[in-house]
Amino acid sequence: MKPTHKLLFVLCPMLVLGFIYYSSGKLHLHVWGQKPQSDAGATSVALTKGAEVKRISEVETDITVGRIVGSVYDKQGFLLKLDTKLPPELAYKYGNLSEGVCKPGYAAAKMTTIYPKFMKPAPMFLDRNFKRLAKVSNYLPPFGFKTQERIIDSILTATKNYGLGEELDSLSCKRCIIVGNGGILANKSLGSRIDEYDVVVRLNEAPVSGYGRDVGTKTTIRITYPEGAIQKPENYEKDSLFVFSAFKPLDFKWLRQMVFKEKLRGTEGFWKSVAHYVPREPSEMRILNPYFIQEAAFQFIGLPFNNGLMGKGNIPTLGTVAITMALHNCDEVAVAGFGYDMSMPHAPLHYYETVKMSAIKESWTHNISKEKEFLRKLVKANVITDLTNGI
Repeated sequence: MKPTHKLLFVLCPMLVLGFIYYSSGKLHLHVWGQKPQSDAGATSVALTKGAEVKRISEVETDITVGRIVGSVYDKQGFLLKLDTKLPPELAYKYGNLSEGVCKPGYAAAKMTTIYPKFMKPAPMFLDRNFKRLAKVSNYLPPFGFKTQERIIDSILTATKNYGLGEELDSLSCKRCIIVGNGGILANKSLGSRIDEYDVVVRLNEAPVSGYGRDVGTKTTIRITYPEGAIQKPENYEKDSLFVFSAFKPLDFKWLRQMVFKEKLRGTEGFWKSVAHYVPREPSEMRILNPYFIQEAAFQFIGLPFNNGLMGKGNIPTLGTVAITMALHNCDEVAVAGFGYDMSMPHAPLHYYETVKMSAIKESWTHNISKEKEFLRKLVKANVITDLTNGI
């Protein structure tokens, strides 16, 4: 054999092996090392036991018939592609019900289809067994009740009641509406429609008297915190539950004084004046489960965790907290009076006063844009119904 033939005989197998090695290396790099393009640039979410979530820094990929399949969830765990259509199993369950008939379990079922981590059981209010609630027992207010156990115990001993009331608690299907305070409610004449809901939730000091045509006259529960509570006793409507939401330890001391009708003292820790008296019997007062603040902030919206403490931009608005509560405790959920349209600076900010939209300043505590992202997901997927189309 000629020397040149011998050289070719040796080189050819080496070239072939080198080509195979190089090709396999490039293929491996393409599949596992390259971040695939997705329409939202989303981070995939892996669900683990107990509905815990671990965020993965890069989009996880699978190889299916030779192509890369990106994650279908955003970084909070919501489906990237939201659809108002019912999945087959829900279409079968709810599709044949007459229009207007309450759909048992509908809100939670729809929520689970777009957010598989959703776990419905979460009591609306704290009861005497509140210490069993592991998800909030290790957090300070507003995300839990750590350090406040004794004062909560004394309050709950006095209130004695921990539900909506016998009539509502016995309903097999509850339709709830959260009425926001937005100026978008003005001149919509939605009052009679709002009053048709089983549970009407109102927020802070938003008045009813004189605005019934637009906001209704029925109030089942009014959720508030000390600085947001109605200050004039005569402005409280009859037959509604006073539902307290704490954002700091001092708030529980205020509630205890309201429950036991004590003289208000120690007000220097509040950021504005607070009510000195709440015209409700202890049996008509409730403490909102702080889990809804925690879940709205960290799971649903994705606000900064800040070691579980209140910090810049990590407190959800009370409206979003109320919606979160309703998703766990109501079969159907609607909202009205939500949404700020910053393109209309001269529009009324609230339905009950002349302050304009332009008065909104950047909030230290809230992240309105991120909240809107979350609420739009709920509306787009028809988890909740927005009567004023403001979200």
